[in-house]
Amino acid sequence: MLSDSRLPLYEKAVVFAATAHQRTTRKGSRIPYLTHPIEAAAIVAELSDDEELIAAAVLHDVVEDTDITLQMIEQYFGKRIAYYVGSETENKRRDLPPESTWELRKQETITYLLEKADRGAKMLALADKLSNLRSIERDMRKIGDRVWERFNQKDKAKHAWLYRQIAEALSDLDEYPAWKEYDQLVKTVFEE
Repeated sequence: MLSDSRLPLYEKAVVFAATAHQRTTRKGSRIPYLTHPIEAAAIVAELSDDEELIAAAVLHDVVEDTDITLQMIEQYFGKRIAYYVGSETENKRRDLPPESTWELRKQETITYLLEKADRGAKMLALADKLSNLRSIERDMRKIGDRVWERFNQKDKAKHAWLYRQIAEALSDLDEYPAWKEYDQLVKTVFEE
């Protein structure tokens, strides 16, 4: 894994994530996957100047979506960044079909955000989900409700439940423009 320790932390995280996510794209598109964690990091940077939290945003999907382990993240970036990456990593239960575990995985995320997450973990979750919702909203303008066909869970109503629950779980961040944008996108995408 390319990770030059002479680089500033953010750049080191970008190189690491770029290597881990190489040749992958966003669901249903040709957009390089790396655009999502970079956008999430930019959102976190609007919420906090915490360099480790910003780096964790860049790395937030490498454990969930690649062969990288939390131990590797800790080795390269330290315990705190590994903690935040771990907080945003779903247990995908790779031995089961993803559509069969979707609701359980999402409920685990909501419960974590409501009961255990610290402010940094909530900022990271907000950045991740806001980036995802921006992408969904853009794609809905192009292809309408066909956007849901690209996901393991194809039921728009279940996505509405998830995004509304996340908004509630993150409501203590409601002073930030990012949370306000997220809340408005939930209303726009799910036509409240």
